[in-house]
Amino acid sequence: MSRLARSEKVHVRAPGKLNVYLRVGCLLDDGYHDVATAYQAVSLYEDVRAYPADDFSVTFGGSIDTSALSTDGSNLAIRAARLLARVADYRGGARLEIEKNVPIAGGMGGGSADAAATLVACDTLWGTDLGREELHSLAAQLGADVPFALTGGTAVGTGRGDELSPALAKGQFHWVFALADFGMSTPEVYRELDLHRERHALDISPASPQPTVDTAVLQALRAGDSAMLAEAMHNDLQAPALHLEPRLGKVLELGEENGALAGIVSGSGPTIAFLAADVDSALELQVALSAARLTAVRATGPVHGARVITP
Repeated sequence: MSRLARSEKVHVRAPGKLNVYLRVGCLLDDGYHDVATAYQAVSLYEDVRAYPADDFSVTFGGSIDTSALSTDGSNLAIRAARLLARVADYRGGARLEIEKNVPIAGGMGGGSADAAATLVACDTLWGTDLGREELHSLAAQLGADVPFALTGGTAVGTGRGDELSPALAKGQFHWVFALADFGMSTPEVYRELDLHRERHALDISPASPQPTVDTAVLQALRAGDSAMLAEAMHNDLQAPALHLEPRLGKVLELGEENGALAGIVSGSGPTIAFLAADVDSALELQVALSAARLTAVRATGPVHGARVITP
């Protein structure tokens, strides 16, 4: 065991994410869907601190209610640490302390950020030095959004969302997130999407088995043009999320009435992401949403992926 593993802690910060564009392919024989998405990492962060231990454990704190989170072996951060230990043939464990600021079950990849940060933290703590490529491979085994939490920035995801290609993004985009006081089940939203497509089979085009990201989205990101991006944003999961939780429609209307260039359900919801023209517009929108008794936070993107924070 290295001196670092005997005596030090490691602090890693990983970002939440936003799908500025999400196309979902048709239901495949294995019960899954391929997707085409444009991810952007945003400045709502999860902080993971890892300490040497004989076994694996996790505790939570932070700005959001974490009382419902599991702390047993089903927790994604614990699974990440155990997977790394198994692959690296490391015999010890880790005590994880996670400070959460990304909404739970909110469509922003908070659990995935925890897992990505844990991989980096334990790799550093234990001195296993697997390298980014192997960590990316482990991340893909943990969930579709975990590899992006490792890389951050802006990227196109295909397959299950874990096959990443970097995308150029100029400047900074200003976001306001309306956080719900409830979560949504991603599998349930996907099931509702399939039902929605069945109900409207005569009115909508059949989904492609291999969807792609619209070039207008990539052009907007590359130009750093918020107005252009607002026109191009899309999420196939928005309609089923709104069907399951109609109150989200009122939040979308409220944001767009108060200066947002556009609003979109983040991932499978229920978080709503509003794109603002600039920092002043974002601040005004945050105030308006807060006045309506919604929890609203501002963030910018793109930001870096999981990385060690030097004390």
